[in-house]
Amino acid sequence: MASSKTREVLWSVLQYPPDDLVDEVADFVQFLCLRHAVPDTAMLSEAALADAWLTPDEDEAWESL
Repeated sequence: MASSKTREVLWSVLQYPPDDLVDEVADFVQFLCLRHAVPDTAMLSEAALADAWLTPDEDEAWESL
């Protein structure tokens, strides 16, 4: 868990990023959030889609690849 000092520094930087880096900082923060969200989402969808994926017909369709 991040220390309060680390959070203060981060908040300070995010409040006033250099003008030429605003878009890049925003993109990076979004990337970090998505990167950590994807595994959870993928695991949730795996169970929901297993009925469609784990079939002999599906195996046959992908056999030639």
